[in-house]
Amino acid sequence: MGAPIDVWAAGNAYEPYIGRWSRIVAREFVGWLDAAPGSRWFDVGCGTGALTETVLGATAPAHVSSIDGSAAYVDFARRSISDGRATFAVADARRLPAPSASVDVVVSGLVLNFVPQPEIAVAEMARVVRRGGSVAVYVWDYAGEMQLIRRFWDSAIELDTGATALDEGRRFPICNPRALEDLFRAAGLGSIESRAIDVRTRFRDFDDYWTPFLGGQGPAPAYAMSLGEGERTRLREQIRARLPVADDGSIELIARAWAVRGVRTSAGDSYVP
Repeated sequence: MGAPIDVWAAGNAYEPYIGRWSRIVAREFVGWLDAAPGSRWFDVGCGTGALTETVLGATAPAHVSSIDGSAAYVDFARRSISDGRATFAVADARRLPAPSASVDVVVSGLVLNFVPQPEIAVAEMARVVRRGGSVAVYVWDYAGEMQLIRRFWDSAIELDTGATALDEGRRFPICNPRALEDLFRAAGLGSIESRAIDVRTRFRDFDDYWTPFLGGQGPAPAYAMSLGEGERTRLREQIRARLPVADDGSIELIARAWAVRGVRTSAGDSYVP
């Protein structure tokens, strides 16, 4: 099996898969930051706009600049969010289109692990935030309690050892507090804190859990859709047998994200190419 190819192109497919849960995490994450009204924000890797929309609704910002590497996601977010305080652009997280020390808060949700050389992305976040401003990110706990994805890969690997190399829990070693804090420290940020954010993911029934994996958005759905029909059916039934199903057919799991925040304490640029 070749190198993983992560597909991020269809906002309508992403929303029922991860977007609906990301929005819940985003609310707690933004509340944790407790930013002052009138702040200038930068959302790195805005995807379909879940975090940007939360910032707009919860913090009374002066402006939110949002970028993503996927033109399709930027188009989806731009169509979905009409608030004039937000602007969207296609850009690389490793080269942010903003002057140094130009914003008050830089955030990134569920993106950093997908960025090649994440240390450069964090250094860029530190560069564009003003002295005394905050940088904060969150990522899923793929190796642990991001249960809707963890249950998928545990079953996939039991049926196909080749799936091991695609498992996000193994692919993304930065998705834990110590690794995230180390990235922030290397970027020259101070007052670093991390925490877990747990949300309950309740599915009406098994179809509500399984159908989003057929949308092809992200590593697990891409793997599911790479299988032949028979293999995909075996995987579906393996997962079904291992999920906790209530008497009414609903399924309740936990989605844990790890969040970290830090403060820019120096006046000079932090970016190291």
